[in-house]
Amino acid sequence: MTITTTPGVLPADDLRLGKTPSRVSWGAIFAGVVLAIAVQLVLGILGTGIGLTLVDPVEGTTPGAAGFGIGAGLYWVVTTIIALGAGGYAAARVAGVHDRFDGLVHGLVVWGVTLILTLYLLTSAVGGIIGGAFRTVGSVATAAGTGIGAAAPKVADVAGVDTGDVREEAAAYLSDAPSDPAQMTSEQAQKEVAKQLPALARGGPDGARAESRIVDIVAAQRKIARPEAQAQVTRAKAQFVKTKDETIATAKSATDTAAGAAAGTSFMVVIALLIGAAAAGAGATAATRRRI
Repeated sequence: MTITTTPGVLPADDLRLGKTPSRVSWGAIFAGVVLAIAVQLVLGILGTGIGLTLVDPVEGTTPGAAGFGIGAGLYWVVTTIIALGAGGYAAARVAGVHDRFDGLVHGLVVWGVTLILTLYLLTSAVGGIIGGAFRTVGSVATAAGTGIGAAAPKVADVAGVDTGDVREEAAAYLSDAPSDPAQMTSEQAQKEVAKQLPALARGGPDGARAESRIVDIVAAQRKIARPEAQAQVTRAKAQFVKTKDETIATAKSATDTAAGAAAGTSFMVVIALLIGAAAAGAGATAATRRRI
């Protein structure tokens, strides 16, 4: 026995049982997602090939990073529109939907599933980008420490010691040394100066004591008067502080620049995703079959 139905009218059995036929075809959506990803991959590989043809290290005609990045971004947006439009169209066509809203839903679901799968496949890369934006804030402290390490040898130079040895392991700084700077060997003086540098960097009462200790060592090692040693250490300390401040300022500027770039990139990604959703919805709506 053949059951015929009129468009828009439910079968008699469904009316008696109170059932509503499903208006979403997950099989068609899966087909649309597979097609969208496949088209995106093919176009992505094609774009990579096109980009490589523009690189000529021999002639030195390689495009600039800014122009290359803009071109790659535009190409990605265009390929996303094509891929999701094709996926949405295929899903709605295979599902055989007759209602434009149903077609739009199929297209948007194709877009959503494709987005989720893409993020899943690129989890490590996406996590690196997001984590990198937040880790940039920590670069200020790291850079400040780097500045202190770079300026420390300048203070050690005043004592007439090898600047390379200032970077010895902390355990070496704990070796026994005479309390009287005049009785120290050159190596012991170098280690004692290096030991006092962290306190000098912190400043305050500890910094003042560390500076006084370094002055005593400089005077004893160079066999000069203490006022002269004090003047040399003061000059080295001023350079030390200047280097540290410049490093911190540079790090803050780099952090602000990175934060602004990350914000701009986030907005562009959101716009591109919305364009992709519109493309999938438009493709699916275009595939909606009209009732005869």
